Amino acid sequence: MTSLFSILDLEPIEHNLFRGSSPDSGWQRVFGGQVIAQALVAANRTVKERFAHSLHGYFMRPGDPTIPILYEVERIRDGKSFATRRVVATQHGEAIFSMAASFQREEGGFDHQIPMPDVPPPEELPDDDAMEALVLQYAPEDVRRYWTKQRVLELRPVDLTHYISRKPLDPLQQTWMRIREQLPDDPGLHRAALAYASDLTLLDTALVAHGRGVFDRDVQAASLDHALWFHRAFRADEWLLYMAESPSASGARGFARGSIFSRDGRLVASVAQEGLIRPRRD
Repeated sequence: MTSLFSILDLEPIEHNLFRGSSPDSGWQRVFGGQVIAQALVAANRTVKERFAHSLHGYFMRPGDPTIPILYEVERIRDGKSFATRRVVATQHGEAIFSMAASFQREEGGFDHQIPMPDVPPPEELPDDDAMEALVLQYAPEDVRRYWTKQRVLELRPVDLTHYISRKPLDPLQQTWMRIREQLPDDPGLHRAALAYASDLTLLDTALVAHGRGVFDRDVQAASLDHALWFHRAFRADEWLLYMAESPSASGARGFARGSIFSRDGRLVASVAQEGLIRPRRD
């Protein structure tokens, strides 16, 4: 299993220019969360004494996992409290992803949040071995292929119905997740790790209402954009609850949003994404 820390350890090439590699995962394109996380790391390398509080990105082309990705950072503004960066990721001389990110000095202020949903703790849900046994017995081939691969993320879904059937369900998924390896005490690295994880379940949630999934061979699915807001401090190597819901799907696009809570109930981040979801015509 490739270390997430090694994936996020970008190589500086030139001023404001970084190179990131992809793990040999066997997939035909780069996982979108990896590109988001590496772009955030690249932007973070050009900022001092501030932490990312939001990012907004657009996917333009699928990433090629066989070659490195170049990340060029543009220093838009450095103010007293905030700093703004723009990052463009390129392969084969063409842009595959662009992102704007904002960074802020730590400060206090008004504080409120929505409550965390009441769900079973991760210890009461199937672990990796139990999930693999269940998926191998009941799930379709493409779902089995995903769940039996080694992953940098440990996932424990609250409800397994979506993974073992094609029954239309309410477009809602609740999943406990954490990075398997212990990460250094670097808040910027934990934000990048959460950016990596935040691309999971969102687009799949938009298909839940139709009894389909992103791994179905007769479904064309691809992320179009991604937005992430960081609210409170957290550790990505500790359990976080990812609650994703999809309010709408139309025009071959699905929209989903997510709330991410720490184990003690603090809302640490919010996510939104729109993606292409259409039946394959071939």
